[in-house]
Amino acid sequence: MDRGKKIQLKRVFGYCWGTSFLLINIIGAGIFVSPKGVLAYSCMNVGVSLCVWAGCAVLAMTSTLCSAEISISFPCSGAQYYFLKRYFGCTVAFLNLWTSLFLGSGVVAGQALLLAEYSIQPFFPSCSVPKLPKKCLALAMLWIVGILTSRGVKEVTWLQMASSVLKVSILSFISLTGVVFLVRGKKENVERFQNAFDAEFPDISHLIQAIFQGYFAYSGGACFTLIAGELKKPRTTIPKCIFTALPLVTVVYLLVNISYLTVLTPREILSSDAVAITWANRVFPSLAWIMPFAISTSLFSNLLISIFKSSRPIYLASQEGQLPLLFNTLNSHSSPFTAVLLLVTLGSLAIILTSLIDLINYIFFTNSLWSILLMIGILRRRYQEPNLSIPYKVFLPFPLTTIVIDVGLVVIPLVKSPNVHYVYVLLLVLSGLLFYIPFMHFKIRLAWFEKMTCYLQLLFNICLPDTSEEQ
Repeated sequence: MDRGKKIQLKRVFGYCWGTSFLLINIIGAGIFVSPKGVLAYSCMNVGVSLCVWAGCAVLAMTSTLCSAEISISFPCSGAQYYFLKRYFGCTVAFLNLWTSLFLGSGVVAGQALLLAEYSIQPFFPSCSVPKLPKKCLALAMLWIVGILTSRGVKEVTWLQMASSVLKVSILSFISLTGVVFLVRGKKENVERFQNAFDAEFPDISHLIQAIFQGYFAYSGGACFTLIAGELKKPRTTIPKCIFTALPLVTVVYLLVNISYLTVLTPREILSSDAVAITWANRVFPSLAWIMPFAISTSLFSNLLISIFKSSRPIYLASQEGQLPLLFNTLNSHSSPFTAVLLLVTLGSLAIILTSLIDLINYIFFTNSLWSILLMIGILRRRYQEPNLSIPYKVFLPFPLTTIVIDVGLVVIPLVKSPNVHYVYVLLLVLSGLLFYIPFMHFKIRLAWFEKMTCYLQLLFNICLPDTSEEQ
C-alpha cells in the first residue's frame, strides 16, 4: 500500500459520468431485442403503443424522482439501506441487504448469460446456443468484469463512457434512418402512421399489461441510491442527471420504435425474436452483423455497472456492523475488492446451478416489494416529520403513483401465473433472520473467522479505509 495515498471511496464522479451511468442503467438490451411487448398488448394499434411508451416515461420519471429524494437525503453509497434503517429499523435494513446479495448476484449472472448468448449466437446461426460453451463464456465474462471493477474507478469510468456513447450512437442511427424513410414519404413506410389509431383498441386489462411492459424498459432509475456517496455535489448532480437522461431516453425510445414500425409491419415485429436484427436485415443487409455486436456491447456495459453498483451496499453494511469486517476493506485502488469478490462468486454459482429463465423470473417481483416499502417510508416521513428540513422533497402524488405501479407488478404475476416459487422468494427474504438474530442481535463472534480475516487482508493486500473528512 502507498502510505501517502488515502484509501477510501471518494467523490470523483460528476454530471457527465452520472448521466452516462443513468443512461446505461435504463437502456438495456431489450430495446434492441424485443420491444414488442407493448405492441402486442396494444393489439397492434400503432398509435396506442406509442402513447404507452410516452406515458411510461412519465411514470418512470415519478419513481426515479422518489429515489432521488432518498439519495439526496442520505448522500452516501447504499442510501436506501440508511433510509430503511432509519424508518423501519435495523432488522428490515438487514433483510434488504440480505435480499440484495442474492438479487445483485442474480442480476449479474443473468446479464453474463445473455452477454454470452448474443456473443456466440453468430457461430450457431441455425440452432440454439449449447449450454456448456454459453456458461463457460458467461463465467469468463463475469470474472473479467469483476477484475476490471476491482481495478478502481478509472477503468470503470472510461469503459462506461465509451460503451454509453456507442450504445446511444447505434440507437440514434436506427432513429435517424427511420426519420429519413418517413421524410422520403414512400407509401409502405408512412401508411402505418397515417391511420395510427384505426386498429382495434385494447381493453383495460391489455392496456395495463402494455404499460407494465413499457415500464420495465425504463427501469433502472433508482441506481443513484447505490452510488450517491461517490458523486460530487449529489444534491445538485442527481436532479440534473435525471432531467437530462430520462427525456433523452424517452425521445430515443420513441424514435427507435417509430423506425421499427416504418420498416417492419406490426406482425413482422411480433414474429421477430430480435427486432433490431430483423430491421437491419431489411434496411442494411450487409451491416446486419453490427446488431449482435451492439447488443453484446450494451450487455457488457450493463454487467460492468451492475457489479460496480451492487458491491457498494455490501461495503456500506460492513461499515455499519451488519456484515463481517472483511467486507469493509479496500484495495490499493480504493475499490471494495472483497465485496466485488463475494458478488462475482455468488453470480458464478448462479450461472452454474440455474438457467436464465429461472434466474430472472422473480427479480422484478422482489424489487417491487422493496420499492413499495421505500415509498411507504417516504410517506411515513411526511406524516411523522412534516417540518423536517431536507434538500429535496418529491411531489407527494409521485410515491403514491409508484406504489400503485409496484403493487400491480406484485399482484399481476400472482394472479396471472400463481406459482409456489413466489413463496420461496419470501422465504429467502425472511431467511436472513437466521443470520441476523445470532450474529447481529446477540452479537456472537467467530474467532476463526476473525483470524481468517487477518490472513485474507495479507493475501489480497487490502485494508480498512482511512477516515473520511466528510460528515
